[in-house]
Amino acid sequence: MAYNMSNYFVRTLREDPVDAEVDSHKLLVRAGYIRRAAPGIYTWTPLGLRTIRRVEQVVREEMDRIGALEVSFPGLLPREPYEATNRWEEFGPSLFKLQDRKGGDYLLAPTHEEMFTLLVKDFYSSYKDLPVVLYQIKEKYRDEARPRAGLIRGREFIMKDAYSFDLTAEGLEESYQAQRRAYQRIYSRLGLEYVICSAMAGAMGGSRSEEFIFPCAIGEDTFVRSEGGYAANVEAVTTIPPEPKDYSLIPAAIERETPGAHTIEEIVTYSNQHFPREDGREWTKADTLKAFMVTATHSDGKREVLLLAVPGDREIDMKRLEASLGAEVEMASEADLAPYPSIVPGFTGPTCAGPDHPERKNDENGNISGSPRCLLDPRIVEGTEWIAGAGKEDTHIYHLVAGRDFRADGFVEAAEVRDGDLAPDGSGQLQTARGIEIGHIFALGTKYAKALGLNVLDENGKSQVVTMGSYGIGVSRVMAAIAEEYHDEVGLKWPTNVAPFQAHVLVTGKDEELFAAAKTLGDELTAAGIDTLIDDRKRVSAGVKFKDAELLGMPWLVVVGRGLKSGNVEVRCRADGSREEIPLDQAVEFVGAKVRSDLEDAFARAEKVVPASLAATGSLANSGNQEE
Repeated sequence: MAYNMSNYFVRTLREDPVDAEVDSHKLLVRAGYIRRAAPGIYTWTPLGLRTIRRVEQVVREEMDRIGALEVSFPGLLPREPYEATNRWEEFGPSLFKLQDRKGGDYLLAPTHEEMFTLLVKDFYSSYKDLPVVLYQIKEKYRDEARPRAGLIRGREFIMKDAYSFDLTAEGLEESYQAQRRAYQRIYSRLGLEYVICSAMAGAMGGSRSEEFIFPCAIGEDTFVRSEGGYAANVEAVTTIPPEPKDYSLIPAAIERETPGAHTIEEIVTYSNQHFPREDGREWTKADTLKAFMVTATHSDGKREVLLLAVPGDREIDMKRLEASLGAEVEMASEADLAPYPSIVPGFTGPTCAGPDHPERKNDENGNISGSPRCLLDPRIVEGTEWIAGAGKEDTHIYHLVAGRDFRADGFVEAAEVRDGDLAPDGSGQLQTARGIEIGHIFALGTKYAKALGLNVLDENGKSQVVTMGSYGIGVSRVMAAIAEEYHDEVGLKWPTNVAPFQAHVLVTGKDEELFAAAKTLGDELTAAGIDTLIDDRKRVSAGVKFKDAELLGMPWLVVVGRGLKSGNVEVRCRADGSREEIPLDQAVEFVGAKVRSDLEDAFARAEKVVPASLAATGSLANSGNQEE
């Protein structure tokens, strides 16, 4: 039986919600798919649930195709497993922690590596039991400091997480590739463009990590691509350092007064006016070093002040810096810098810190005091010449040479990645783009198995640590990405395999004959396997019904109106706006053919990228991605 809008639980809005920033958020709220319960937390309505379940269905089908088995863990978890892996503290403030009435510590699960590991440990003890792949689709919780963009970044979200358990590195690679191919099929079936990008493993750990990014202007992630096929999240991009330079002919470093030149722009202007270069060219930002003072908070809670030096024509990318350091980073405050008198804001350079600084002290435990650590951009190689702050008010050092006049404690990937930078693999220049992370896969290795004692006996009776992989899809985020991709200025345009209803029958007119025909048609469409919603509201104008239909975004709209006198109905395609008059007695067959064609096209897209036969096998062949 078809559903009727007159008693269906839905309410549309004409105005955008005041807190909505992106189109998907605006439209999902206005069309009545979700409602805000609290910042970053949303209630799912019947329409929203039907849609998210469609996405989940595609995910389940492709997980089942590769032999993964579904489980379900609680969202409320005990502290002990997360302490064993050090993540009770490593997660930092993003972890929702609470206590029961007896004072026991619990958390709302942000992810479930520990629980999957313990479950397999409880069931399996022999190599004969492996490999195994388990997955779940579950709500997760993270205390995002700035939840935004509706379902794209929330505090509660729906995620598919899968974990593979193998005895060998070769087995892990096979499991990893199987998941990779399954992800390609999932996104292809859902009609989402994706780019597979190298990524940082971060706190998850492991030897390898890749993100699936949906290119989108409103995305929070920046990624890069080269014409030669390289793709990576900017956090994972490594700089190609230049060769060391001969500095034998460079004059000795000299301090010069530079009154009022606090910024890079000011020092370049002042230098060209007062200290022109002997070779005739002008000083540029690229001739200067820009110093940043930051405070890093490490996983053990320790705070550390750092001096970062990058070429003056670059800015710091805080996400890249945090990924490189594995710590949370913020700009250093006056209080942070108070113990270091050599740090003079506006006139700081690499000679103001580092291993050779006269105030540097190292105790027997390797702790540093007196002078902050100094970390350099990889472009600052031995022999490169710079202008930098001297650690004195209104003073800069000229002809400052790396390796001759200063040394650092190390190098760090912190500078922004720009269009035109060279790809690390030599495949050409990089182009940057924005996108939404919709999936992430990790070759975890033995980190969690070792911490939680997941061992099995091999064929020789020897205990072996199990090696693991982790594979996540942000299911609710994927739904938002689909809404972001498939909409126009008036509403949503759901793909047929995602839409909550595949057909929307709309009555325009007041005659009872129209409503009776619409009901009969809706029931026949439903009987033919086409999920159908009937707008049978009698006191609502045709204009309002059409606006609601456009907003709701069902792929096929069947209009029962004045054409019924001639035995016809109008069929509209939401995707391209086309319209066609169809005899009423042919409408079920016509719409059914369109729906079947849409569903077949979705599978065909997946088959083109990764054939089902390959997705279902354990082949190690790398099928590549749409960008390769």
